Amino acid sequence: MQIDILCVGKIKEKYFRDALEEYKKRLSRYCKINEIEVPDEKTPADSSEAEDRKIKEIEGERLLAKCSDSATVIALSINGKGYTSEGFAAELDRLAIGGTSHIQFVIGGSLGLSDAVLSRADQRISFSAMTFPHQLMRVILAEQIYRAYRIQRGEPYHK
Repeated sequence: MQIDILCVGKIKEKYFRDALEEYKKRLSRYCKINEIEVPDEKTPADSSEAEDRKIKEIEGERLLAKCSDSATVIALSINGKGYTSEGFAAELDRLAIGGTSHIQFVIGGSLGLSDAVLSRADQRISFSAMTFPHQLMRVILAEQIYRAYRIQRGEPYHK
């Protein structure tokens, strides 16, 4: 399985980068995992709704340019379907059994994902009704993918 994490911007904090690299290392025995970053747009502190929409559209175009036609695209969205860790593991397993060999998870920038990206997505999932910084969300996603593989294989994991 090839898994891509498509995301907006770079991780600036070393502790997030270190955590993400640790999970990518752990995942290397289960799948091929890539992180694909696109540049973020600077958002003025007093931006209007129209400016915010335009920024999301620009970032969305950059993300869509990295989406593969052959991949299953899963957008992380507060309005997506929620899973337990076991349910998420079962969903990844269902996709693999169904013939999916390439999954691209998409994480938006500080303003979220554009309508075009949400429309392109094959699925939308939510990790919480809360909002998380997009850099932290990468770490949470990588940890849950790792946990999913451990669950699928009946290997121990922290409950």
